[in-house]
Amino acid sequence: MKKLRVQFLLFVYDKTQKLYRKYFKKKKRQWQFNEKQLLEFHKDSLGRKLGEFYKKHGFTMISKMENHDVHHLLTDCGTNFEDEIAMQFLLLGNGKLNAHLLAAIVLGAVILPEYAKTYLKAYRKGQNMRTFHHMDFEALLWQNFEHVKDFIQQKQSPVLY
Repeated sequence: MKKLRVQFLLFVYDKTQKLYRKYFKKKKRQWQFNEKQLLEFHKDSLGRKLGEFYKKHGFTMISKMENHDVHHLLTDCGTNFEDEIAMQFLLLGNGKLNAHLLAAIVLGAVILPEYAKTYLKAYRKGQNMRTFHHMDFEALLWQNFEHVKDFIQQKQSPVLY
C-alpha cells in the first residue's frame, strides 16, 4: 500500500515541478556548471561533493533546482520520498515558505502519516540551523564542504547591543 502512495506522490511531483520552476524560479538562472565539471573541483570542496552526490545516485542536474541538491548534502537528508518530504519540513523550519513547499508538506503528511515523527524532527532541525534556504550555493562551490556544512548547522546567535 505504501508503494502505491509513494507512486501517487511521485506522479504529483512530476506534474508540478515544471510549473514550480516556471512560476517560482522564473528569475533564477541555471548554474554554469554541469555534473562532470563539478567532479573537477578540489577534493574537499562543496562543488566536488555535489558532483559525487550526482554520480553516486545517478542523478542529473535540474535547471534552477541545483540548490535543492546542495540542501541534501548540507542537511544529511536522504533522497527517498519520505526523506524528500522531511527536507521540506526542515526548510519550513528554516523559514522557507511558498505554495509548492506547503503542498509537499500537506500531501506528504496526509499520504505518509507514519513518518510524522520524522517530519517533526526535521522541522525542529531546520529551526536550529542557520537560515540557509535563500543562499546562492553556486558562489560557494569552491569552499571547503565541511566548513560550509558546519556554518549552516550552527544556529545564528542574536547580537545584543
